[in-house]
Amino acid sequence: MKKIGITGSLASGKTTASKLLSLGKGPLFSADRVVKELYSKSYFNKIIRKKFNIRTTKNIKKILKNKILKDRSNIKKLERLIHPLVRKEMVKFLKKYKKKKLIFLEIPLLIESKLMKNFDVIFYIKSKKSLRLKRFILKGGNKELFNVFNNKQLRDEKKIKFCDHIVTNEKSITVLKKSLLKILKKYE
Repeated sequence: MKKIGITGSLASGKTTASKLLSLGKGPLFSADRVVKELYSKSYFNKIIRKKFNIRTTKNIKKILKNKILKDRSNIKKLERLIHPLVRKEMVKFLKKYKKKKLIFLEIPLLIESKLMKNFDVIFYIKSKKSLRLKRFILKGGNKELFNVFNNKQLRDEKKIKFCDHIVTNEKSITVLKKSLLKILKKYE
């Protein structure tokens, strides 16, 4: 089994790249998808409401974003809750697909979480900040939140040192797909 990690900065196109890389090649684990699933579970929402003193059961993510904007230390509090649960799901995924030739794991904070040793190959998806901000806003985010999350991550120059392949995602999906699959051929 070859474990392929896909990472990159906020709104760089990691999800798109992950889907293009894994399509027909092997199973894909998405840390973001796991987090999204957590928010759909009542037990998790109950934990979040208690930890962050949220009285309502509606718009929890929106309330959390506002709490993060008011107090940046809330990001760490949230990560301490979420990261262990995501890792647990990642371990289950690895066990489930251990007989596959290639498996793909999209982990936004792969480098920040010091998970590099867990991967055979790491792809870094890179885009200039202005384009990433534009993508983030198109998905319903705002500039202030983008800056908070972006500043939380290591800079490209630091993360790239730990990656095997750097793929720039500033053109079309066709160009991205061609670049990714050309590299992936080495591992098939």
